[in-house]
Amino acid sequence: MAMPLRQTVRVASYLFEQKMVRRREKFPLIVELEPLFACNLKCEGCGKIQHPAGVLKQRMPVAQAVGAVLESGAPMVSIAGGEPLMHPQIDEIVRQLVARKKFVFLCTNALLMRKKMDKFTPSPYFAFTVHIDGMRERHDESVAKEGTFDEAVAAIKEAKRRGFRVTTNSTFFNTDTPQTIIEVLNYLNDDLQVDEMMLSPAYAYEKAPDQEHFLGVEQTRELFRKAFGDGNRKKWRLNHSPLFLDFLEGKADFPCTAWAIPNYSLFGWQRPCYLMSDGYVPTYQKLLDETDWEKYGRGRDERCDNCMAHCGYEPTAVLATMGSLKESIRAARETVASNRAK
Repeated sequence: MAMPLRQTVRVASYLFEQKMVRRREKFPLIVELEPLFACNLKCEGCGKIQHPAGVLKQRMPVAQAVGAVLESGAPMVSIAGGEPLMHPQIDEIVRQLVARKKFVFLCTNALLMRKKMDKFTPSPYFAFTVHIDGMRERHDESVAKEGTFDEAVAAIKEAKRRGFRVTTNSTFFNTDTPQTIIEVLNYLNDDLQVDEMMLSPAYAYEKAPDQEHFLGVEQTRELFRKAFGDGNRKKWRLNHSPLFLDFLEGKADFPCTAWAIPNYSLFGWQRPCYLMSDGYVPTYQKLLDETDWEKYGRGRDERCDNCMAHCGYEPTAVLATMGSLKESIRAARETVASNRAK
C-alpha cells in the first residue's frame, strides 16, 4: 500500500470519526467529481462520453464543483470526466480543494498535461493521475490514438522533474495477460518511478463501443493471481489496501459499498455509483436516503455480476481492514515499508 503517511493518517482519522464517533453507517471516502464529459480521446472501453453535443459543451462552475466535495465531507476527491484538463478553470478547482486540504487526484490521459502543467503547483495534497493501460502498442490501441503512450510518458517525466506527485490508473481487459500486466507495472514502478499505481478490471459500461473484451469474475481472479505471483505484488507501489488485492486474486470476497465513492457530475449525484446511471439527486444526503441500496450488487442486479472495480470494492476492503486488528497491522506495515522504499 503506497499511500503517503500524511494521507494515511488523515484518512484513518476520518474513518475513526465517522465509524466510532459519529456512528455513521454510510459515508463517502472519496468523491468522483466529473466537471465535464468532453474528452479528446474516444477509448473503446469508455462509457462516459456518450452524451449529446450540448452536454459535451458544458463545464461545471468552480463553486459548484468545490461545493459538492465540501457537502460530502470526503477527505479525498478524484477529478475525472471526460478529460479534466479541457476544463478552462480546472486549476482553480484544484487550488480551492487543496487550500481546504482535500487530497486531490486529477485523472488525465496526459495529452494536455505538459501544456497545462504551469497552471498547477506541487503539493502533498495534489497528484496527477495518468491513464496508462499498457505498454506503447497496447495503450495506443486501447485509446485509439497513436502516440498517446509516448506523450503520457513524457508528461510523467516532466511532472516528476518539477516535483509533482504522479500516480497512474490502469484498466485491464480480457485481452490482457499476466505478462502484459507485469510488464506495464514494472515499467511504471521501476523505470518511471511513479509514486503510486492504481489498477482495476474494466467495467462493462452499457454505452461502451467495445462490449467484447470485459472480464468475468473468474477471469479477473485468475489474471491477477498470476500477475501478482513471484513477489510482484509486494514490490509494486500499489495504491490499494491489501484486502482489495486479495479480493482481485479471489482470496477474499465481500459486497460493494457504492455509497463510499459517490459520483458527482453535471447532472448531480449519480445513483447508485460511478459506473451505473439510474438517475440523479441534488445532494449527497438524498443519494444516501433515496437510493434502494439493497437492489444492487452481485446476484441482485445483472449489471453488477462481473464488476470487481476498485470504485465499488476498495471502500469495502478499507472498512474491513479498519474492523480487524490483524488487517490494520498488515496494512500499516505495508504502508511503512512502501514509504521507506520511495
